[in-house]
Amino acid sequence: MIDDRYECHFELEAKRFRFFSEGPKGKIEKIVYYSQTRRENIYNLGFGDYNGSINDFDDQIITNNGDSRKVLATVARSLYTFTDRYPDASIIATGSTLARTRLYRMGITNNLGLIEKDFHVWGFMGKEFVKFEKNAAYEAFLVKRKKINKFDI
Repeated sequence: MIDDRYECHFELEAKRFRFFSEGPKGKIEKIVYYSQTRRENIYNLGFGDYNGSINDFDDQIITNNGDSRKVLATVARSLYTFTDRYPDASIIATGSTLARTRLYRMGITNNLGLIEKDFHVWGFMGKEFVKFEKNAAYEAFLVKRKKINKFDI
């Protein structure tokens, strides 16, 4: 999943990423932004199409550019760059709609083995985060980069 992705450029101390989706609807600028929450080392992953009128991203736009897997892989890859810079960060993500949250869950489920090599993954269910398991409906997701053991290299 992570190998088939768009080239991504980061800015603002590796908290904001820009890339372009390319498909039948044209070349569309996408933004991934990691914003600090009120809790230390907890960041929210925001993502959407760039909207020039607000000079920010809009997570309500439905692009349907035929490249959702590649777009999600690019967003997933940004996690590596972000957590390289902020190794103690935990990242919360949820879709702006139930359908998008479901799409994110499917992406995690389909690539769980690969993701779990480098990240701990939890899903929010009810009132708490629990270890992510396939075939469970979650309201949000939390990931944290695993520490690299220098003896594993």
